[in-house]
Amino acid sequence: MITPSTKKQCTLLLLLTCLCLDKSYAAYNVLLIGGTRFSGAAVWKELYERGHTVTVYNRGKTEPRPLSNESRGEFYKRMASAKFLEGDRTSPSQLRALIDPSKYEYVYDMNARKVEDVAPLAEMFVGKEQFKQYVFMSSAGVYMASEEMPHVETDPTDPQSRHVGKLESEQTLRSLGIPFCSFRPTYICGPQNYNPVERYFFERITAGRPVCIPGHGQHLTGLGHVYDLSVAFCNVIGREQFTTGQVYNIQNTQAITFDGVAKAAAKAAGVDPSNVKIVHYNPDFYTFPKGKKAFPMRPQHFFTGITKAMKDLDWNPVYDSALAILEDSYQNDFVPLKESGGLKGDFECDDIILSGATSPSSLESMDNAATSAPEAAAAAVETGPKPEWMQSFDDEGRRLVKDAYKETKWMTDTTGTGRKMKDVRISRKNAPAAPAAAVDKKSVSYGDFTWS
Repeated sequence: MITPSTKKQCTLLLLLTCLCLDKSYAAYNVLLIGGTRFSGAAVWKELYERGHTVTVYNRGKTEPRPLSNESRGEFYKRMASAKFLEGDRTSPSQLRALIDPSKYEYVYDMNARKVEDVAPLAEMFVGKEQFKQYVFMSSAGVYMASEEMPHVETDPTDPQSRHVGKLESEQTLRSLGIPFCSFRPTYICGPQNYNPVERYFFERITAGRPVCIPGHGQHLTGLGHVYDLSVAFCNVIGREQFTTGQVYNIQNTQAITFDGVAKAAAKAAGVDPSNVKIVHYNPDFYTFPKGKKAFPMRPQHFFTGITKAMKDLDWNPVYDSALAILEDSYQNDFVPLKESGGLKGDFECDDIILSGATSPSSLESMDNAATSAPEAAAAAVETGPKPEWMQSFDDEGRRLVKDAYKETKWMTDTTGTGRKMKDVRISRKNAPAAPAAAVDKKSVSYGDFTWS
């Protein structure tokens, strides 16, 4: 029997327990920059569910919408709980007019791409005593390509990266002296992803089309789920003693090959992976329409270690396999999108590749020829259909290609399979220079083309 005295003791114990809870359970005022698309929306939802008061600041151009795991009623409650500010984040005058920096303990910056995006806002929080952390969305794309993987947070960064603006933004935050941390995700997937990583595979597999993959298909890449990213971001709150001044990689705990992604996507879509045709190609051999990407991921090894984030943030990915990530994306994003008629069905780049996929100049054919001798690859130039760029060559042009094949050294690829890959680059004159090779090369020009 529970006596009044016992009830009182339980009540006091519960109150004492609440008072002693880690401060990460306290509610704070959070300024969220962006917040209406994909990762920003997921972070907003996670912050709301933890009881924080969220102010969403953006240009007001994108209407918020319910997430895949959120009912209309839950979405309306989240909207009603938030405050919305519309303004240009690069305008100091608009920021000062709309934002009182003394009211916020945390800033979550989800969409900055360059220093001009970050500096005007971050400068407002310099010297604010109540301010605890500026949480910045960076990218693992800032790392310099490396022969030693996975990337860890201390790896060298690439000043020529297309994400150099995010790298410089990290440096700006550090130089301002405000408490900050930065996240460097690889390829984040999940419902409402506007970067068509998963969709690239699903759209081709469900249409019965080949999946075109650059290189040999064995490049390892890292995937992560947007829910796991949102949890990691929100776990910063209350852990500033660990996170201040730190950068964190984010993905799941594994890496998967490009070919593996195609097969996992097939499983997620209920298709037998053995029925999916994968076509490998050398992207250097094709010219694609301006503004279009033939493949949604970098043709290189690109994955990170996440031990530091797991330790400092007390975080473990829930979607910890490519298949788990892709299954959620398929069921809760691709299927509804397809049923609503929202797929673009744009296979123009694929058709360009497939038109020359049987050419001996494709990477797969060159690899096969290379297993015997460079002379075999040179001889292959004379046989079979030619890609568009070679069809107009006369005997002299083909001879130069053959000589280039013979003169160029061959090297073993990094997959450990023992296959040979020819280190040859073909590009139009005046085009951006191809990456420096690991072996000696000979350059040959003919007409509008250069071999090196």
